[in-house]
Amino acid sequence: MQRREFLQIGVAACVGSASTTSAWCGPLSGRIKKAVKYHMVAEDLSVIDKLKLLKDIGFDGVEIRTADKVGQREVADAIQATGFPVHGIINSNNPDIPKAIDLAKLYGGTSVLIVAAEDKKRSYAENFRHWQQVIGSAVPHAEKHQIRLLIENVRATFLKTAEGMARFIDECDSPMVGSYFDVGNTITWTEQTPEHWARVLGKRIVKLDIKDRGHAEFGDPKLRSKIAIGTDGGEIHWANVRDELTRVKFSGWATAEVKGGDRKRLAGIARWMDQVLGL
Repeated sequence: MQRREFLQIGVAACVGSASTTSAWCGPLSGRIKKAVKYHMVAEDLSVIDKLKLLKDIGFDGVEIRTADKVGQREVADAIQATGFPVHGIINSNNPDIPKAIDLAKLYGGTSVLIVAAEDKKRSYAENFRHWQQVIGSAVPHAEKHQIRLLIENVRATFLKTAEGMARFIDECDSPMVGSYFDVGNTITWTEQTPEHWARVLGKRIVKLDIKDRGHAEFGDPKLRSKIAIGTDGGEIHWANVRDELTRVKFSGWATAEVKGGDRKRLAGIARWMDQVLGL
């Protein structure tokens, strides 16, 4: 195939997808898989029908909390029947990480999301050591099942800077430990921009949570920053974030974490993710 023909086919494919999703295809297109949190699906459906709905809308997978009231066998059967993956388990600050690893393995997932929650009775150094011990004790089990342990940047953690998060991950000293980078969580409770977090965390980023509290439709006006000005009408400068993710050649899952709803709203979330990520 001649180079010109190859380029023309690539452009045509990009334009074709743009008719139903974003207006253009960026450098992250083809590198990111889209997902939502299972509890965001507000339709009164069985597990298998919820997965079918998400697949039909255009999502690539879903993420489930250990706290979700859903039968494990029903989920496993639905995954097998639909071919629609549960890519990870949200364990938050539950110290029983091995149990979450087992659940991820059962579902065929690749990660457990962990919140290293701050205990205000402890100093920063004490919190640091405590969570390294908790996570470190789970690393052998994670290695056995090849499940990544991903630390999320959230308000409740003591790791409130990108540099602190990077240091924490590095000092865990295991390839199984990485970053679950929540783009929107850098606004309102830190003084660092999302692109700064992305730049510092770099290749430590394994998965993304996608939110923008400043967005008119998919945000939360009560929590919107009064000073952050982004693109897409929100508070995240998505072009800058995309640049940083492109720089480190990010490839993996991006999961929406916004207010869910019915099929129509979920389809809108899928289109919005295409837009802000340039998919």
